[in-house]
Amino acid sequence: MHPPDTRREDGSYTLHGDTIEDPYRWLEGDDEAVQRWVDAQNEYADARLGGMPAREALRPRMAALARTVAYEPVRPAGGRLFQRVRGSDQDHAVLTCRGSLEEERRELLDPNGWSEDGSVSMNWYAPAPAPDGEHVAYGVDEGGRENYDVHVLDVESGEDVEMLEGTGRSNLVRGAWKGEGFYYTVTGDAEEGGQLDKQLRYHALGTEPAADLVIHDEFPEQVWPAVTTDPHSDHVVVRFAAWDRSDVYHLDHGAVLAAHAEGGDVSLEPLVEGADAQFEATLAGDDLYLRTTLGAPNYRVARVDLGADERGAGALETVVPEGEATVDAVAATDGRLFVARTRDVVSELTVTDREGSVVADVDLPGPGTVADIEARADADAAFATYQSFDHPRSTCRLGPDGGFEVVDRPDVDVRAPLAVEQEWFASADGTEVPAFVVHREDVAPDGTNPAVLYGYGGFDISLSPSFRSFAVPFLEDGGVLAVANLRGGGEFGEEWHHAARRESKERTFEDFAAAAEHLLERGWAAPGRLACHGGSNGGLTVGATITRRPELFAAAVCEVPLLDMLRFHTSLLGASWTGEYGDPEEAAAYEWLRDYSPYHHVDRRRYPDVLFTTAEGDSRVDPFHARKTAARMQARAEETLVLLKTYGATGHGVGKPVSQAVEEQCDKWGFVYDRLDVDHRA
Repeated sequence: MHPPDTRREDGSYTLHGDTIEDPYRWLEGDDEAVQRWVDAQNEYADARLGGMPAREALRPRMAALARTVAYEPVRPAGGRLFQRVRGSDQDHAVLTCRGSLEEERRELLDPNGWSEDGSVSMNWYAPAPAPDGEHVAYGVDEGGRENYDVHVLDVESGEDVEMLEGTGRSNLVRGAWKGEGFYYTVTGDAEEGGQLDKQLRYHALGTEPAADLVIHDEFPEQVWPAVTTDPHSDHVVVRFAAWDRSDVYHLDHGAVLAAHAEGGDVSLEPLVEGADAQFEATLAGDDLYLRTTLGAPNYRVARVDLGADERGAGALETVVPEGEATVDAVAATDGRLFVARTRDVVSELTVTDREGSVVADVDLPGPGTVADIEARADADAAFATYQSFDHPRSTCRLGPDGGFEVVDRPDVDVRAPLAVEQEWFASADGTEVPAFVVHREDVAPDGTNPAVLYGYGGFDISLSPSFRSFAVPFLEDGGVLAVANLRGGGEFGEEWHHAARRESKERTFEDFAAAAEHLLERGWAAPGRLACHGGSNGGLTVGATITRRPELFAAAVCEVPLLDMLRFHTSLLGASWTGEYGDPEEAAAYEWLRDYSPYHHVDRRRYPDVLFTTAEGDSRVDPFHARKTAARMQARAEETLVLLKTYGATGHGVGKPVSQAVEEQCDKWGFVYDRLDVDHRA
């Protein structure tokens, strides 16, 4: 079997005086010719994957692991505990509520019957806090496109009472309820190229969406608004957030209501503006707590009294100072702060009083990750999630004096004891970089093992310990999973992130290659039996590394990737990432992007066998990246299997039904098993 023929066209263009040959630029389109080509690639990929025995052999085990009951974070609001729970026979999680942990959950919303194929989903929800507490806003999306209709549910009756149609990438996780309404962001539609056109609005329940108050509508492409409120004050905090910095503003909710009723305007009062730093807001009455890098690359927590006359940057008071561990999150309850930190990529959790004095260090189950801390300023306890490589994500209750109680832990069938090591290796410039190595307890670094290296390295995102259920069969079958904490991520604060962005981005790829060399030298991976895996920005990491150092890997899985770094800014959300990568329209950025852009570095040589995946409904990373690079590699690569699989009725990953996830995982792991010569022990 051979890949489909792909026509070459004269698609060259000029950028900064250079002629860029782009014979597959026609694959950026969405016409019938492109669809026929995508269909032919899917037919070829399915034929090749279908001939790999592990793909079907793994299916029962993958399905069983996927069908484990899954518990999402507990969110206290309005005197109730809201939580999404996905049953073992369900494609999507069901929204539930209850008055306390001792009560039975009551079902509020079940999206499993919304469409026959599971493509219509509830991707987010936001319950109203007290004093209202009777409503939940939620986003409905089809095909993972992240183009939402916002519904408002009455908690008591279980009925929808309002709907805001076609709000684009609206998400009340970035918005906030206040009184009898909510603040939210509306964008244009992805298919019309309007995702980066943003308005911050206020909607009052019982009014038409057309009457919503527009608070601000002049946002740069790289900036997204985020709103924080608290039921115990009229303060509204608005952040204008980009990937490298943010500004913080104040609104008076009473003034917003008056402007909404009378048709007037409101103005944002700057709290911190123009500082080259990040800010995240937690509001508790008049106390605004800011997790910030201002003067603290590892973050600190500062407080400002919004009830005082002076409440600008000069009024910031440190309550949790910067330390060696990176401050990840802060949540406020009545008299307490819960502060999550990361030390060497492992979570620590501390309870302090509202002045920052330590009350207790929380005893966690082991080296893992605490996240999703949810709290109310009028309660004494908080909720969070905990997970590690050998502990599935569980919900837990955090007590005011340091108590830690696991509330819901999934019963995952892991059939062999696992071991986890953290190992450090030197990158090209001598920087020490860590990686977690996960394996079956009896597997030794003897140079014979199949191994998969996973990485991301970008956007200040950390790869802390997490339970990876679909990797369990590979680990049970003697495989080694390594997760590298590459520069560009947020594992060690702002400096780690800034060390591998823009003109320094190649450090991410150097770190990834050094991680592969370490696995081979240490004996965790056998030569010829090492694969790499990454998605989105991690797909860029994979693409750049295999075009720079193809000899390191036998196989690669490159999911929803960015690969054409001279044209990434031309579609979907690409223009919003120029702060991370640089803008190809600027001469200096063009030079460094051209030097590593994977699509432009595919040459006539042997590469690792590659499975590229993308999705019809991806509204973040354009599918053309995977299409063009797969076409070029199929034409140029020598003795290399290159597959492109495009999944329908799904997007970048949000709202994916379990049945779809199982299908994709069988493709990916079936490919890995085949290319690394792994036997599956059913």
